[in-house]
Amino acid sequence: MDAQEKHAKWLVGQMEKGRMSRREFLGRSTALGLAMGVGSGLFDAAQAATPSKGGHMRLAMGHGATSDTLDPATLTNGLQWVVAYGVANTLTELDAHGNLVGSLATEWSSSPDAKVWTFKLRDGVEFHNGKTMTAEDVIASLNYHRGEESTSVGKPVMDAVTEIKADGNTIVVTLSAGNADFPFNFNEATFGIYPAKDNGIDWQAGGSGGYVLKNEQPGQRYEFERNPNYWKDGAAHADTIDLQSITDPAARQNALITGEVDCIDRVELKTLALMSRTPGVVIEEGAGPLHYTFPMMTKMAPFDNLELRKALKFAINRQDIVDKILFGHGVVGNDHPIGPSYRYHAADIEQNSYDPDKAKHHMEKSGLGNVDINLSASDAAYSGALDAAVLFQASAKSAGININVIREPNDGYWSDVWMKKPWSASYWGGYPTEDTMLSTGFAPGAAWNDTQWDHPAFNELLVKARAELDEGLRAEMYRDIQIILRDEGGNIVPMFANEVHARNDKIGHGDLSWVRGFDGRRILERWWMV
Repeated sequence: MDAQEKHAKWLVGQMEKGRMSRREFLGRSTALGLAMGVGSGLFDAAQAATPSKGGHMRLAMGHGATSDTLDPATLTNGLQWVVAYGVANTLTELDAHGNLVGSLATEWSSSPDAKVWTFKLRDGVEFHNGKTMTAEDVIASLNYHRGEESTSVGKPVMDAVTEIKADGNTIVVTLSAGNADFPFNFNEATFGIYPAKDNGIDWQAGGSGGYVLKNEQPGQRYEFERNPNYWKDGAAHADTIDLQSITDPAARQNALITGEVDCIDRVELKTLALMSRTPGVVIEEGAGPLHYTFPMMTKMAPFDNLELRKALKFAINRQDIVDKILFGHGVVGNDHPIGPSYRYHAADIEQNSYDPDKAKHHMEKSGLGNVDINLSASDAAYSGALDAAVLFQASAKSAGININVIREPNDGYWSDVWMKKPWSASYWGGYPTEDTMLSTGFAPGAAWNDTQWDHPAFNELLVKARAELDEGLRAEMYRDIQIILRDEGGNIVPMFANEVHARNDKIGHGDLSWVRGFDGRRILERWWMV
């Protein structure tokens, strides 16, 4: 037993004896670079064994809808992201420790003002259809998200691009203004690289990823075989993988316990302790940018009323929801998306807290009277979303605000409810940089701007912060952005949640990324059968 493993076991012993809180345990484990797992009563560090090739891996996720496609412009949920990362590569990617590393781009550099970025492309990469990747394929894949008519979720990022051109085996991307973090964007599944076709791309043919999609039941089941010509060493270990959607939490957990699947995400937290005592089951947990929200469409009545939005922010008891929905596996939010895992998180700004008197004050100022407000929710948004809405309803009632909780069906929630109904439950997996998170979810015209947010001061700061190379000034700008969203925005963010997944002892992995669930959504090529 090496020194790290000894210390890991000591940490678990301290937590089990009540001498250390779960929060301290997670923090100290993360500092050591350990995977945080408790299974069958024993600490399970990140698998140290050499990855083994072969076998059949079975995964289940609490995401997916029958309306899902693999069009990279319309990747909405975690299931789609996992599939996209399996079949296609991106120019850059994040390693388990959050460092940006090369993938289809081997290196990159920028002009001093961060307006012109040059990416050197990897040689000899073959797509699933047998075509060798060229600079033209990369340019077509990036241009797929550009243009006035584009409805891609990647459009806000690409709106700043004025030109993309090839220079031998490199591409040169010119921006309208500097962006110090620009290469981070090309880690996102949206910017997967596919073969060029006609005036677009052939995403149906697959990209150059470690797995070839052999069978697809959209939003329900995906079956893969390992790509025999995969360019990346030490990746894509299993011979075949079965990935399915099981949105019901109890059914998903039962599938793991009974051996139908090898790993599940979105473990139901209220049964976590019981599940951790199941022989052969390992629970692993980490903190990242995942947050749960109640977005209000700010251009639709009654949520176009700023005083109503303020009233609702003081009418929610965040700590009560964290305690009863997350069972301590997370922290309270402050009505903006820049949580503790972000570099420019402003921990010093005042917390919006439950205050029925303030809620009543702002409700009176709204001039709306005793209006009934509908809140649509479903556990398709996240496990416990419906219960969180009911808790919100109860705390708001004490403030004199009437919330009607509308129980929506799981299937079709993301296509028929989210961004269709004025107020709903939602979640954001988050992004590696502040700019990507804010540009994707709050920039005017962004495909996923689920609050219809368009605020002049915010818009100006977003552009300035993106181009600012002075760290101190940039931090001040992002602090101001967080205050604007807290005070005026249409998103109620009650909590940041830890990512929690459960696996059996037949599956292994290396160090884990917590930037998103399922190892940064790259589980297909990073995990293996023991």
